[in-house]
Amino acid sequence: MDLVLDVADRFFFTPYVYPASWPEDEPLRQIIGLLIVTNLGAAVLYLGLGVLSYFLVFDHNLMKHPQFLPNQVRREIKYAMTSLPWISLPTVALFFAEVRGYSKLYDNVHDSPLGWSGLIFSMISFLFFTDGCIYWIHRFLHHRLIYKHFHKPHHVWKIPSPFASHAFHPVDGFLQGLPYHIYPFLFPLHKVLYLGLYVFVNIWTISIHDGDYRLPGALQPVVNGAAHHTDHHLFFEYNYGQYFTLWDRIGRSYRHPSALEGKGPMDCVRRMMEGGRGSEERGTCRGGGGGAKDKGA
Repeated sequence: MDLVLDVADRFFFTPYVYPASWPEDEPLRQIIGLLIVTNLGAAVLYLGLGVLSYFLVFDHNLMKHPQFLPNQVRREIKYAMTSLPWISLPTVALFFAEVRGYSKLYDNVHDSPLGWSGLIFSMISFLFFTDGCIYWIHRFLHHRLIYKHFHKPHHVWKIPSPFASHAFHPVDGFLQGLPYHIYPFLFPLHKVLYLGLYVFVNIWTISIHDGDYRLPGALQPVVNGAAHHTDHHLFFEYNYGQYFTLWDRIGRSYRHPSALEGKGPMDCVRRMMEGGRGSEERGTCRGGGGGAKDKGA
């Protein structure tokens, strides 16, 4: 994150905000700068990527589903924008530790003992490390003593839109983001690659809430896509993974997506549109998740 802070200092904070007498490496100045950059960056990524997904990917017919709430999109955005500043507080503490040199982030490819192959290895290991950590954190958040306090607000959105991606309780949002920030304290990682992976994580988080259930057949058993994650929102006890289905299979929480079997939310909406909005069709749609008990695993 020091790369982002350096750019912000050079082009904004130093010439326009802070007095010249305040050194750029002074701890309090760095904390303030990180708070501003983190909150602004989170909002831009969330709203920018969310808008693109909402208008270019998300099938608005899903809003006709009986479990899509009134004013849901507005409520998702409001909840996310209220939570993000609180999530940023402990996140900035970790970013500050990075900036002060306590992580294993490095500047040049030659600083890695494996060179360019180290970048490829760190990308793969980052994905598998964070996927495994998030799986168990996510299952922990579904424990009956924890769920109603922290994770249940995210499950209000049974049929999520892209804007549900960041609509978490602050504790929930920080815990599920923690593995991304822990990784560079445990393993070497190039600073530019870290920023790229940070952006990728945000894109992926939005993509599994975007209602686009298409996935190449060969990847369906391996990749945890929007179809898998939508079933998690509907049925609660399945598909906790972030990128892959590996830990769900190990933890016996894998469920083949109903959308890939012709029984998903969009299939329910199509039946409603073809048969009218009678109680029978609406009941069939609610059978996609309305019958599941809202509880932890």
